[in-house]
Amino acid sequence: MTGASMRPEEDVIGEEHWTDKGDARIFLYEKYLDQPLGGVGTIVFVHGSSMASQPTFDLHVEGRPYSSAMNWFALKGFDTWCVDMEGYGRSSKDRDSHFMISDGADDLKAACDYIRETRGAGKVHLYGISSGALRAALFAQRNPGMVDRLALDAMVWTGEGSPTLENRRKKLPEFKANRRRPIDLDFVRSIFSRDHPGCAEDKVVEAFAEAICALDDSIPNGTYVDMCENLPIVDPRKLSMPTLLMRGQWDGIASMEDLLKFFDLLPNPDKQFKVMAGISHASFQQINYLMVYEVLYSFLTQPAPIYRG
Repeated sequence: MTGASMRPEEDVIGEEHWTDKGDARIFLYEKYLDQPLGGVGTIVFVHGSSMASQPTFDLHVEGRPYSSAMNWFALKGFDTWCVDMEGYGRSSKDRDSHFMISDGADDLKAACDYIRETRGAGKVHLYGISSGALRAALFAQRNPGMVDRLALDAMVWTGEGSPTLENRRKKLPEFKANRRRPIDLDFVRSIFSRDHPGCAEDKVVEAFAEAICALDDSIPNGTYVDMCENLPIVDPRKLSMPTLLMRGQWDGIASMEDLLKFFDLLPNPDKQFKVMAGISHASFQQINYLMVYEVLYSFLTQPAPIYRG
């Protein structure tokens, strides 16, 4: 079903949800067509280090169809969810913590428990980008029975060969000394200029930046500390579910060598490695975003392998 044949985006229904993780309130947002739990399955989208979930996965840009990945996948029949990690967006921000990647995996456990209880969902599909890929992978490693298919975009394993992390390590003492760092419009714009300028339209970058800064004027430093100092955090040999690695052609976080070593150790033979031409780091905000959707959709909907003998 092509984008042109899908129902209007206005038909997609959105619902706000909240759940608890200890004393913290975790915000979830759900979008679906007609009713939750469509026949295709449930997707949980996991955001990265520098923004909350809705700007990443439910962005509206005038004149850009399906800027909301949640809308696109809802129109394909999925029950779609995104989650603000603790310390971000509309989730609790008051705990004195760096909010590390492990904390994000705990947030996902609380979120997926809620989704299963509220919607009766079985296993969920997980898509994570950048540090969100690490959060998603660590959650899947800890809770393999809760994950159907796992998609990791802009993933980093050991950090070997990553120019972005090499530059970021210069500020590691500052990140460790401060729980949070300030963000503004110029910071978000820099995400699109650091690897390969021109991969995203200016109007998309501006809409993305404004949506992020409307929710947060500072963000936690924990994922930066982890990615600069504590990699590897995930053991690929413990990811038993079908797994997709997605790497943008010009992504400065994820080196090919690092990811190929990770990919080789994944135990499930139902695995894929996809290099996405014309993509830098923030794949859903790129000019080629619809290609990215199709890559993910194809993986999530492919028939299961049949084994004989």
